[in-house]
Amino acid sequence: MIEGIDGCGKSSAAEAVARSIGSRAFLTREPTDSWIGDAVRKGDASDMSPYADALLFMADRAQHTLEIAEQVRSGKLVVCDRYYHSTVAYQSASLRRKSLGDNFDWLLDANTKISIRPDVTFVLVVDPDTALRRISGRPELSRFEEVDFLREVQANYHRLAEVDDTVVEMDADRDQESIVRDILLIIHERKL
Repeated sequence: MIEGIDGCGKSSAAEAVARSIGSRAFLTREPTDSWIGDAVRKGDASDMSPYADALLFMADRAQHTLEIAEQVRSGKLVVCDRYYHSTVAYQSASLRRKSLGDNFDWLLDANTKISIRPDVTFVLVVDPDTALRRISGRPELSRFEEVDFLREVQANYHRLAEVDDTVVEMDADRDQESIVRDILLIIHERKL
């Protein structure tokens, strides 16, 4: 699993890692391309309850996890661009900003119940100002792509790293080749 704030380079890294692994890799992402993933994306453009938003992400993940499990059973090494860590990091920040308290533990508990525990999750860490500069050319930014919000999300990723020993934080303020090389080295060291 490859995680991090918007603009950290996770999608590019996930594609490069999957390419490097070759035919054994199964590259996937969240939200998925399913009808539930479409609902997640439509919710991004609307003003819905942050709880409904979190539950939509979790519904998409519950279905996606079935596909991931099938790929693992067939011997594939799953490379996923976002997984449950994103919901915990982003939705905790969203709920807190709506004065709904600290929902980190609830989101973590709910998501780990419906997900497969990854062998390793790489969280790419980059300064939110740098991340926003990287994505400034996008035709439209999402509601999540705001510097103070991304700082809070990044703090939530760090909080995840403190409670989940599968999380590896990596400096993403460097060239993609170095990041991918380090990810592949850890995958090899862990005999995945």
